[in-house]
Amino acid sequence: MQRIVDDALAVTKESVKTLTYESLNNFARFINGVSALLLTLIPGKASVLEGLHGWELRPTPRGPRLPRWMLNGVSSFNRFIHELSLDSDTSSLDYSSLEEEEEEDSDGISTPPSPLSQTSLRSWASLPEYYESHWTDWITFIVWLVLLPARILLWVPFYLLRLFCRQDHSPLISPRRRYRRSSRVPIPGKEHHVPNRTTDRRRGVIEDLQLGTEIFIEAVFDFFHKVAHLLLSPSEAFGIISSWFSSKGSYDDDDGIVQTYTLGDEDSSLTERTITSLYNTDTRTCQDVITELGYPYEAIRVVTSDGYGLLLERIPRRDARKAVYLQHGALDSSMGWVSNGVVGSPAFAAYDQGYDVYLGNFRGLVSRDHVNKNISSKDFWSYSINEHAREDIPAMIEKIHDIKTSELRLYQPNVEEVAKEEQPYKLCLLSHSLGGAAVLMYVITRRIEEKPHRLSRLILLSPAGFHEDSNLFFTLIEHSFILLGPVISRIFPAFYIPTRFFRMLFNKLARDFHNYPAVGGLVQTLMGYVVGGDSSNWIGVIGLPHYNMDDMPAVSFRVALHLAQIKRCRKFRMFDYGSVQANMEVYGSPEPLDLGEFYGLIDLPVDLVAGKKDKVIRPSMVRKHYRVMRESGVADVSYNEFEYAHLDFTFSHREELLAYVMSRLLLVEPTKTQPVHKKGMKLKKKLETAKPH
Repeated sequence: MQRIVDDALAVTKESVKTLTYESLNNFARFINGVSALLLTLIPGKASVLEGLHGWELRPTPRGPRLPRWMLNGVSSFNRFIHELSLDSDTSSLDYSSLEEEEEEDSDGISTPPSPLSQTSLRSWASLPEYYESHWTDWITFIVWLVLLPARILLWVPFYLLRLFCRQDHSPLISPRRRYRRSSRVPIPGKEHHVPNRTTDRRRGVIEDLQLGTEIFIEAVFDFFHKVAHLLLSPSEAFGIISSWFSSKGSYDDDDGIVQTYTLGDEDSSLTERTITSLYNTDTRTCQDVITELGYPYEAIRVVTSDGYGLLLERIPRRDARKAVYLQHGALDSSMGWVSNGVVGSPAFAAYDQGYDVYLGNFRGLVSRDHVNKNISSKDFWSYSINEHAREDIPAMIEKIHDIKTSELRLYQPNVEEVAKEEQPYKLCLLSHSLGGAAVLMYVITRRIEEKPHRLSRLILLSPAGFHEDSNLFFTLIEHSFILLGPVISRIFPAFYIPTRFFRMLFNKLARDFHNYPAVGGLVQTLMGYVVGGDSSNWIGVIGLPHYNMDDMPAVSFRVALHLAQIKRCRKFRMFDYGSVQANMEVYGSPEPLDLGEFYGLIDLPVDLVAGKKDKVIRPSMVRKHYRVMRESGVADVSYNEFEYAHLDFTFSHREELLAYVMSRLLLVEPTKTQPVHKKGMKLKKKLETAKPH
């Protein structure tokens, strides 16, 4: 009888699993097929599906595919860079060697450690706050009441999923085989689970539904199987019940602990295995990408004068007299400069050329790093492009200056004499989009304040600043922000995906767009239409790990409002605080500063690069930067165009762009110093080591 029941339950279970699995597959095939049909109906978009495998009515999730830069190792471009390098002592292309081995000379003099990243907070006074009129409070209150049911509906699924995940950890593991969490201190930068791309593959929403459904069916039928077994075997049921009362929590906590060792950990001792997350999302950071490719890495925390904590990341060459600082744009992070790996990333190309590479990150991460841990959301997001240019960039550049001068002083005995006359190193800056506007604002304001900007050359990729030539979508946003700004700022102080659940869902949907190319092609087409036909790889970008469930870059409402003001007035100017009194306190004039009128203060070479397919910042707007600079008398300014869309400058593999950027960097010669005698270097090191601690 027991065997008959077992066979019946097994057959029924497999039938139900097959039925649900095929139902989900058929639903996904239907959506993919409809998407393919819609793509064929959209004029000029039928070619999107050409050459793609799996967009037919039977798509299958693709296995892991290594990008070209991981398969081929080093490109011909990077090999060319190594041949040109004058500062590197070795021509080897093996990036996996340790930093200490690279920097050790023939006399055994090793590189001194980088100075500690300590930042003293300067006193600061926040900008004056002006309360909006009383009617905006009533409108905001009414809007919150209208949105309250929607917020409740969005909160319920997240709460149920979190409850399910809490309950789902313990039944899967026997009490006698339960793992305990490791008490070992985690390796810095490895707090998140980083999947091995050669063996693991991120799951999309459809795959998670299939897996969750199968687990649920297994649990239900396992329950009925045990119940049937106990009903057919009363003696065994009695024995189990009696064992509950006799054993009553007598399990030994140390029984069944499985100790494992992860290859590559710094601690060679055995560590206890931990339960991995069920979310299966890519949470790699910029540090993970850099170190996985064998490059050195250093993280530097910078605190601005108004209390914001910034992450300045570095691929260090401590003895280099030429450095490059890369600054990202809106809704981006330092990940954009390394996302194409060894072959296509500007950060790695610059390091291979012999530069000390610094990757800047603007304020505005969802994690909200601030010295005031109790700062409100409204106060944290109350910043515009002004703060990017006058707080973030100066803080990071001054930190770079402190680090470089300290390190070069240890390398060069005569650097103190050189520092009195000129900067002992050359710093170039490469920026994209919003970062370009902030950099120009930084240079001009530093010149007005008669402070050194410490830069030797600017390379601006599709810089923001002028936006009157834009599409209908941006025009609608402009009018909405200008008219409804007081209300929108109360409801949405910043634009980002609000909860970990929805960020996880966003990341998994990006994976589904790759598994079902017709759906991905349709979403790509619609997003391109929204931004005026820009052909950037929007689907590929949202799948990058800097949009993950743990953190993501955001855009404050004031930054968006600042761009809307620039578009409305057709001038590149600083933020308008909305009243004559506020502008007078900040700028000393009733109107914000028009930066275009001060382009003549720019005293360093500027290279402007535009994309012919860029519909976010059109080439005409980049040419306006060039024209205004030429009319203002900027001595050395160049303009170039490439067949790129807006995101192609950072997220696409473009060797011709890298060749152009490197050619412009090579125009800046490092600071020339007197020859350094090795005996003096050894003596200096002995004196430092002999100092009492």
